[in-house]
Amino acid sequence: MFSRRGFLRIGGLSISTVGIVNSLFSQNPGQQQSKLENMVAGIKPPTSEDYEARQENARRLMSTHKIDALFLIGSPDMQYFTGMSTWVSERTTGVILHRKGKPVWVVPAFELEGWKESIPSGHEIRAWQEHESPFKLIAGIMKGLGSGNGGLGLGSSVRSFISFGLRRDAPTLRLLDGSIITEGCRSVKTEKELEYMNLANKITKLAYQEGFKNLKEGMSPQDLSGAISAAHRRMGVSGSGGPQFGPSSAFPHGSRVPRTLRDGDVVMVDGGCSVEGYRSDVTRTVVFGKPSDKQRAVWEIVRKAQMEALRAVRPGISCEEIDAVARKVVDEAGYGPAYAYFTHRLGHGIGLEGHEYPYLVKGNKLRLRPGMTFSDEPGIYIYGEFGIRIEDCFVVTEDGARVLGGMEAMGIDQPFG
Repeated sequence: MFSRRGFLRIGGLSISTVGIVNSLFSQNPGQQQSKLENMVAGIKPPTSEDYEARQENARRLMSTHKIDALFLIGSPDMQYFTGMSTWVSERTTGVILHRKGKPVWVVPAFELEGWKESIPSGHEIRAWQEHESPFKLIAGIMKGLGSGNGGLGLGSSVRSFISFGLRRDAPTLRLLDGSIITEGCRSVKTEKELEYMNLANKITKLAYQEGFKNLKEGMSPQDLSGAISAAHRRMGVSGSGGPQFGPSSAFPHGSRVPRTLRDGDVVMVDGGCSVEGYRSDVTRTVVFGKPSDKQRAVWEIVRKAQMEALRAVRPGISCEEIDAVARKVVDEAGYGPAYAYFTHRLGHGIGLEGHEYPYLVKGNKLRLRPGMTFSDEPGIYIYGEFGIRIEDCFVVTEDGARVLGGMEAMGIDQPFG
């Protein structure tokens, strides 16, 4: 499905802005400053045909798993299947995907006219008044579909009051875990989705590269974050990078202790952006000034763990095996065992959410398939000193894996290859 050669076309020739990306690498740092241009102006959003194909895939999985319908509220799941979403409120609002045709929307009656402006033509809309039970309405819809005693899958974002209300007011329905449908569809990306993700990761890496030019003694993490956000904006997206300086870099998700940049500090930045809703997630770790021998050695261990994990990726291998490959490198280098210094899983799925199913972690025996996308982010964290993490996202191809956005780190002083 996705070969290495095919991936070179994905996020490359079909993106009108690829020339901008390539031109950046032929410029010196001073010239690069003026070459950060809008990189998403020519990107086309998903079409109605894309959403119909996703719904058809859901219908096939529903048939396979004997689920009659799937109920989704405002969430990335709703966005994925319909292109729409809504805020989460105390009033039950959602969409029913079912095996017999177009989706059916359930909305509060006082918002009906507003929903009519947005819901795709051909979709049925059913409204409930303030004194009525939306759960009885859902039961009635299921009965009308011939599934009054059938299985209704609930998306993973469905709130507990909705599941409790359905149990109370629609007792004949079998409420099921709908994640087998949502995750089954969303975990494997199409070529168009990979185009968005490849570009998003490229943009974030370029933004970090630009931001690192601003490193100076005494600056705050907020100063660096602002420079990275500004670089993202110049390329047409809203994006960020969360920096940690010095000992704070030993906290995988950051420390609250305020610090300013000093000579010899490790600088770790983790963040991303989105293109048409599809996320990037990138971490780079450098040193302001000359790295110590220990900083350099730990960086090399982490990079080796990242590369060995990537080399091990292939269709059919389990998620936990990829985590084990990276962890073995760290353990054998003296920073084990288990979670002693490499304190978290190797990676997470990524797509419309920065962290989504599935996960590269011990115990997850799910087999990789072409089109699945993950972060690859080993780290070593030494409290009181520093932490090192390097993160790139990749897609599983037919014969291995390919890093999204390119620009892999080559050294602690060469973070963008």
